[in-house]
Amino acid sequence: MSRIGKRPIVLPAGVSVTQDAQGVVTVKGPKGTLQRALHPAIKVVQEGNTVRVERPTDEGKSTDRSENFRALHGLSRTLVANMVEGVTKGFEKQLEIQGVGFRAAVQGKVLQLNVGYSHAIEVLPREGIDFSVTTDPQTRNPVIVVSGIDKERVGQTAAEIRRLREPEPYKGKGIRYKGEVIRLKQGKSGKRGAKGKK
Repeated sequence: MSRIGKRPIVLPAGVSVTQDAQGVVTVKGPKGTLQRALHPAIKVVQEGNTVRVERPTDEGKSTDRSENFRALHGLSRTLVANMVEGVTKGFEKQLEIQGVGFRAAVQGKVLQLNVGYSHAIEVLPREGIDFSVTTDPQTRNPVIVVSGIDKERVGQTAAEIRRLREPEPYKGKGIRYKGEVIRLKQGKSGKRGAKGKK
């Protein structure tokens, strides 16, 4: 058995999990509804306030197909657990902006970035994604908060925002994940006092 796949998922109050004949899993909770298509052979069974993910065989690879049910078992359980957490608590990623004059603001639902280009960059949120901007009390740098109930969508959106102005390697200016450590390169140092010496 998969060590991850065999763990039951405890459902908080107000959360339900169902699966249709095509393998599509629907998770409903206080923050919304998520759907994801799993392999049709992977079954999601709710028993009271727990959910179990079952696979058709304990063999590593099926005899008639090339699917690895052992790997699918653990993956499917993790995906369902993330969906349950998403509709209950939600997910968020924080991005810190470093650089003189670099700013971020939210107009309506649109994220506006001034990060050293000649024009402001506008980022439209995906469905189910919200933006907010705060200030780090220690560094006084703007912090972008990307939040939503879909973990994969939150992570992808945060990665795309970071890609708009990745930290440069000498002073570290740019957009980075909160707490991310950037390895800086040492700048070139010119030789002073070399002229005029004989």
